[in-house]
Amino acid sequence: MAKEIVRKAKLQFPAGQAKPGPALAGVGINMPEFTKAFNDQTRDRGQEPVPVLITVYKDKSFEFKLFTSPTAYKLTQIAKIKKGSSKANKEKVATITLDQLKEIAEYKLPDLNTNNIDSAMRQIAGTAKQMGIEIEGYAEWLKKGTN
Repeated sequence: MAKEIVRKAKLQFPAGQAKPGPALAGVGINMPEFTKAFNDQTRDRGQEPVPVLITVYKDKSFEFKLFTSPTAYKLTQIAKIKKGSSKANKEKVATITLDQLKEIAEYKLPDLNTNNIDSAMRQIAGTAKQMGIEIEGYAEWLKKGTN
């Protein structure tokens, strides 16, 4: 018989740097056990933020699933900017290439609701547009009639 789920919590911590604290206190898990496991599994991911879904069971046990870093974070890294534009439609803050877009899409693919790289690229491009990041050659790529 499957364990009864009491709670699910989606949190985000810097890779390898989760610490017991208020964010974890409300989840109702053994904080030192979680932080050790999380930090061990994410230590090789540098300083990037790592979203995590924690599932807590009635017997106080838990499991967690790690996700890829947020798209906006990856875009700011590749575009070498601190943040997106506050006026995305009028003020462009950076430009990336189609190859860079594809690189992010391939990285994010496991967490997206598609298995198609072209669809993933379109999703990432939407985030880039909302951040004021232009993509060189994107309009032409769309016109070619990708999947």
